[in-house]
Amino acid sequence: MIDRVFDADGHVVEQDRELLDFFDPPYRGRAELLGNPFFPTLDGWHRQAMTIADGKRPGVDEDDAAAWLRLMDRTGIEETVLYPTAGLAQGLIKDPDWGVAVCRAYNNFLYENYIQVSPRIHAVALLPMQDPQEAVKELRRAVKELKMLGGLIAPVGLPFPAGHPSYHPVYAEAEKLGCAIALHGAPAVGLGFDFFTRLIQARALTHPFSQLIHLTNIIFEGVLEKYPGLRLLSLEAGASWVPFLMDRLDLEWDKRGSRQAPLLKKKPSEYLKSGQVFYNCDVKEHIIPTVVAMVGEDLLLYASDFPHEHDQDDTIATLRSREDLSQRVRAKILYHNGRKVYGLR
Repeated sequence: MIDRVFDADGHVVEQDRELLDFFDPPYRGRAELLGNPFFPTLDGWHRQAMTIADGKRPGVDEDDAAAWLRLMDRTGIEETVLYPTAGLAQGLIKDPDWGVAVCRAYNNFLYENYIQVSPRIHAVALLPMQDPQEAVKELRRAVKELKMLGGLIAPVGLPFPAGHPSYHPVYAEAEKLGCAIALHGAPAVGLGFDFFTRLIQARALTHPFSQLIHLTNIIFEGVLEKYPGLRLLSLEAGASWVPFLMDRLDLEWDKRGSRQAPLLKKKPSEYLKSGQVFYNCDVKEHIIPTVVAMVGEDLLLYASDFPHEHDQDDTIATLRSREDLSQRVRAKILYHNGRKVYGLR
């Protein structure tokens, strides 16, 4: 029996009114700010309305630390790492100053209302990537002062893909701090899916395609070569696409890598399985044994996505019952790999 569970990616559903008192001046407590949403909408799809129309119940009656602890006690999750919901659209913010302000407010809110409540609840800081130097400062503050485990890049909407040299100072700081950087998609806008008229079509492709785009750029721009101590998380995209990306990047590198990717000292696939990039897996993905064979058993993670996905009892039981995965591999996915990528010993 595999008893221990570590959740590498849970969520809060942050409300603007909850963040209001966590801003720095001049914004703190200014109720007139509530006239406009703090974060842009993800992409025009109202996911909560569709959930209600589909007759599905919400993940939690209340969204707070107490609700998380009740879930964890019921399912056996020992610890969780929290990510935003509305804040996943942070990359779509146009005003760099507001981007900095709202990230700081969100991070303050997480610290006060979740991290300080229980040592079982961790979080990753939302970074204002519109201003990379401010993102470096916020990452440093979040890790050193707010006890956060790393930083989140909300990549959709940014002017450059995540490997662009403009963002390298953030990776340098993460390597220096020994913390993780997460790439977590959600919005569909700008990825080539804007013509879909049903969410199911956009949702099927949005998350993996954002990872394909940004990891391709990260690899070929030499980020993982330049910062060998950097740990990246690819979240909420599953792992089915990883073998495809490994083969595709290697094929291109064989043809023209010496001229167009001169920073690389080994094949792209070697970086993707080097231990610098970790991937969440969906417990029902048939291809997990193939992914394990290609990248190894130390890089796949269990992520609850709660409260966006609420049937965690069934999810954990499904992974525990996978007979095509050894007990050792299941234990690593459910517990050990998540703690490793976040630097928890």
